[in-house]
Amino acid sequence: MNYIKTAFLLIVLTILFVLIGGYFGGRAGAIYAFIFAFIMNMISYWFSDRIVLAMYGAKEADMKEVPELYNIVKGLTEPVHMPMPKIYIAPQDAPNAFATGRSPKHAAVCVTQGILNLLDRDELKGVIAHELSHIKNRDTLIMTVAATIAGAITMIANWARWAAIFGGRGGRDRDNNAIGMLVMLIVAPIAAMLIQLAISRSREYAADKRGASLAGTPAGLSRALLKLEKGNRVYPMNANQATAHLFIVNPLRGDALAALFSTHPPIRERVKRLENMTIS
Repeated sequence: MNYIKTAFLLIVLTILFVLIGGYFGGRAGAIYAFIFAFIMNMISYWFSDRIVLAMYGAKEADMKEVPELYNIVKGLTEPVHMPMPKIYIAPQDAPNAFATGRSPKHAAVCVTQGILNLLDRDELKGVIAHELSHIKNRDTLIMTVAATIAGAITMIANWARWAAIFGGRGGRDRDNNAIGMLVMLIVAPIAAMLIQLAISRSREYAADKRGASLAGTPAGLSRALLKLEKGNRVYPMNANQATAHLFIVNPLRGDALAALFSTHPPIRERVKRLENMTIS
C-alpha cells in the first residue's frame, strides 16, 4: 500500500508541475525549470553520502571498533544477498541514525554515538534493519525525484513572482486572472512541499514494515523508536533542515504547527503500526 501511495503522490506532484509550468512559463519555461532542478538534485544525489557524512563529522568504523554493530549489519545483509554498506559513527550525543548513498552498492549506514549508548542489541538491530530497508527500497532515488519536481514548481512560482513585480507576463494575461495567479503563486509551492513531505512519511512507514520483517520481529524497532523520541528531547541534535528526512526519527524539534511540515510520521502511529504487524 505504501508503494501505491508513493506512486500516486509522485503522479500528483508531476501533474501539479505540468499545470503550474503551463500556466506561468509555458512548455519551454517548465522544461528549463525542470532541467535546472534536475541538475541541482542529481549533484546532491550523486554526492549525498560524502556531503551528509562530512556535515555531521561521521568517521568510518571497522569491525574492531564496533564489533557488535558490524555483526548486526552483516547478519542482516547476508541472508538477503545485499552488499555490505560502509559503517559510520557520528560523534553526536543525540540518539539517531540514517542511511545514505545512491545505490545498494554505494551505501553507508551512520549511527550516532548516542544511539550506541542508548539501545540494546535487539533495538539496535531493528534500527539498522530500518535503515537497510531504505537502501534496499532505493528511497534516496525516490526522494531525489520528488525533490526535483517540487523544486521545479517552486522555481517557476518564484520566476512568476518576480515577473509580476517587474510587470512581466507569462503564458496568459495575468491582469485578467489576478486571483488565479495569486493562488498559483502561493498554493502551488506549498502543495508541492506537502506532497513531498507525504512521500517522505510514506517511505518511513514502508521502511518500518520492511525493517521489522528483515529483523524478524517488530518489537526491537518499536521499543527503539520510543527510546529515540525521548532521547532526542534530552539531547537535541544540531541538524540541518535539508537532511532531516534521512534520520530514523526527526532530529528537529518543533511545535504542533511544525509537525504538519515534518518529514516523519508521528512516533506513536509508527509504533502502533509495528505492534499490529504479524511476521510470517
